[in-house]
Amino acid sequence: MSTTSEPTHGCARCGAPVAIDVGLCERCNPLGLRDSASSQVHGLAIGGVALFVVVLAVVARFALAGIGPFDATIGNVAQDGAGIAVTLVVTNAGKNPGQTTCRVFDPADRTGNRGALMLSPQIPPGESVSFTQRITKLGGEVRPLQAECKSP
Repeated sequence: MSTTSEPTHGCARCGAPVAIDVGLCERCNPLGLRDSASSQVHGLAIGGVALFVVVLAVVARFALAGIGPFDATIGNVAQDGAGIAVTLVVTNAGKNPGQTTCRVFDPADRTGNRGALMLSPQIPPGESVSFTQRITKLGGEVRPLQAECKSP
């Protein structure tokens, strides 16, 4: 005597074994109402993720509003061991305090060297901050440099 049983899984509410193509057992669904289609469930999940991305973008927009633009000038360049010490003067022209990342580069360099990055300290709105950082990516030779800062 061989008994073949069809595959089962647990009821979505109580865990009782039910056929693979059924979501709820008789006790949890006494009227025999149809289950949600998988496309409905997946559509709901994708819609929720899309809504979350939109809400996150709106929150990020308001969090970054009024920060920058930032203007940077090279204050001083001095030799520092195997690198150079670069002093930047960065101005926050925005309405809110913020930080920025500035790229320091040699405008005469045609080798494809993209320069070095410097992270500014927190800059109050309408004010300038001067800070110095040692850079080894541009070598140890003192030469004219330029800086550009990105706004968020």
